Amino acid sequence: MNKVIFHLAIPMVKMEETRDFYENVLGAKVGRNNAHAIIFDFFGSQLVAHTTKEVITPTKSIYPRHFGIVFTEESDWDNLVSGCQDKQIIFYQSPRLRFENELTEHKTFFLQDPAYNILEFKFYRHYEAIFGASNMAAIGDR
Repeated sequence: MNKVIFHLAIPMVKMEETRDFYENVLGAKVGRNNAHAIIFDFFGSQLVAHTTKEVITPTKSIYPRHFGIVFTEESDWDNLVSGCQDKQIIFYQSPRLRFENELTEHKTFFLQDPAYNILEFKFYRHYEAIFGASNMAAIGDR
């Protein structure tokens, strides 16, 4: 299979705040945009923020709905954490280590965008844990 690009559409309430968050905080490149939508190159995938007139309220938990990036280089994860700290971005959940000393050990943190979308950023110590490790039951912190 040729390389594929993941596409995700999310709600957006305030266009300028959304653009600032994804472009200036996360480093996403802005593509096509108009008065109703912005396309971002979000770490090589297509993220489209669409304005909505629906009332968007904060979620009570990261479960069941969030999205994000799994970094394959630890330095990329570390650099994003440092960049968020330098910009004094408030973490939805602070950087931490999950499942220490397990095959599924990974670093993670969560952010919330201006429309209350929850984003997770991870780095797995062992690459095979990303899609493999099917013999392990631990998924999340529930």
